[in-house]
Amino acid sequence: MELKNIHPWNLRPRQAIKLQQGLRKKIILKKLNSNVKLIAAADAAFKKGRAIGAVAVFSYPELEMVESVRKSAKISYPYIPGLLTFREGPVLEKCFRALKSEPEVIMFDGQGLAHPRHMGIATHLGLLLDKPTIGCAKTRLCGRYTQPKVKRGAFSYLLDKRKRKIGVVLRTKYGVRPVFVSAGYKIDLRSSMAIILRCAKKFRIPEPLRIAHQMTSRQ
Repeated sequence: MELKNIHPWNLRPRQAIKLQQGLRKKIILKKLNSNVKLIAAADAAFKKGRAIGAVAVFSYPELEMVESVRKSAKISYPYIPGLLTFREGPVLEKCFRALKSEPEVIMFDGQGLAHPRHMGIATHLGLLLDKPTIGCAKTRLCGRYTQPKVKRGAFSYLLDKRKRKIGVVLRTKYGVRPVFVSAGYKIDLRSSMAIILRCAKKFRIPEPLRIAHQMTSRQ
């Protein structure tokens, strides 16, 4: 896959925040084209000074894997809340560059718009990939919400300080903890929620992300 408008990853925190604020002006949100045939999931983990990245591509809606890429790289950025993309970005860039498939939608284990500067990893890499992206996180980074009902598919909105909708708190399985879903780039919130729910067939975490996470955990 080709990445566009790539920038250096080794920016100082103040420079990284300034970059996020500039990229924020380029965010596009729109209804997703219904003709989705391939969907991808991306995740990264950190072990013994190395970053492990994985991208898995699946047919949609069947969710049969058609391609997977796993790469590693030296960790070059510290853990700083709100700047996770600069820690995970380099290894995920390697994964996407090695990918032969062209998925129409990519989901990330992390945030999209549900970020203090509306620039979570799904939004940031969506801009660089110029692809529709979705953030699906296990925990909240920012925003307020009320607990959704316990049934599968129940949701409540995640609101920022100005009470704008920045995501949803979505119950993917009856009685289990919800996930935090936000649009990343070139997709709207409703389409994001529908895809995550359709991909969460047996478990709380959508199957593509679950597989990508397993790939990062391999020895």
